[in-house]
Amino acid sequence: QVQLVESGGGLVQAGGSLRLSCAASRSISSQNFMGWYRQAPGKQRELVAEITTGGSTNYADSVKGRFTVSRDNSGNTVYLQMNSLKPEDTAVYVCNAHYLIRARGDYWGQGTQVTVSS
Repeated sequence: QVQLVESGGGLVQAGGSLRLSCAASRSISSQNFMGWYRQAPGKQRELVAEITTGGSTNYADSVKGRFTVSRDNSGNTVYLQMNSLKPEDTAVYVCNAHYLIRARGDYWGQGTQVTVSS
């Protein structure tokens, strides 16, 4: 019922920037989280950044100060501005949306590849 479509991934040199976008077909709830996870080779999927409907954010320690998560006024699109990219940021980035209580609804996009070369 809820579809998430990511865009903006690509290949970038270390120190460069990318902006990822994720558009939801509709808001899953008046109160929800939207954000980004990533999975790199040999590592578990990890939370990168997320934002609530009210604008509260969470970031992985490894990206704080470099990445910024935001969402549009409708709440249906989430962005991830990635600056000062490092090779260790290379991963598949996957958009996620979920109810404040995950068991009530948890949705995932197909992922977009981000590759950072040295």
